[in-house]
Amino acid sequence: MIRKRLDNKAQGSNLMLMMILLLMMIFIMPYFGPILGDYFGLVLEPVIGFNGQYPVLTLFFSGVIVVTLSSLLTNFFTDWKKMGEAQETSKAFQKEIQKARKEGNNNRVKSLMKMQPEIMKKQTDASGGMMKPMVFLIIFIWPIFMWLRTFLSGLPHYYFTAPWANNVSFFSWPFGFGQAWLWLYLIFSMVIGQILRQGLKYISWTDWWKNTKKRIKPSSV
Repeated sequence: MIRKRLDNKAQGSNLMLMMILLLMMIFIMPYFGPILGDYFGLVLEPVIGFNGQYPVLTLFFSGVIVVTLSSLLTNFFTDWKKMGEAQETSKAFQKEIQKARKEGNNNRVKSLMKMQPEIMKKQTDASGGMMKPMVFLIIFIWPIFMWLRTFLSGLPHYYFTAPWANNVSFFSWPFGFGQAWLWLYLIFSMVIGQILRQGLKYISWTDWWKNTKKRIKPSSV
């Protein structure tokens, strides 16, 4: 009974986080995002604006800031060991159930299907920590996007050189969807993020990080 109440509480907490995220994305940030973007610009423009001379570098460092912030928060709230165990359990479960179905072992299939809710719960619990920093990240990421768009549109020369053209507008649509500045930002973020997350994931397995995390967050297990 106690375990069931704890499971319901965990599910309710995840649902509440999802509702908060939706409310922020639909009702709050579209109105307050541009305002926050102006205030963010007061800090970001002197630091990474480069007086408008190097807009590609501005995009690059914007990606570095966002990816670093998101990676650090995600790494703090995520138990990578628990997530890895949940993924391996899910793989083993899928392998066993496919084997039982191929062999026509219906009793084995029924037995495994009874285990499926528990396996799904483990996956939900393991990935639940990744949702917690999203509320904070939206408050930072959205205004940075607002500032970038305003900053780039205010430049006298909002073009960059690419291998296929000398003057590519930041606001062109190279693939039919998504403006060029957003694609540049995503490319920078993906490359930097992959390197940073792998490094942080490796660190998170060390005893040093576990001890540090306990000191910062005593309630973590």
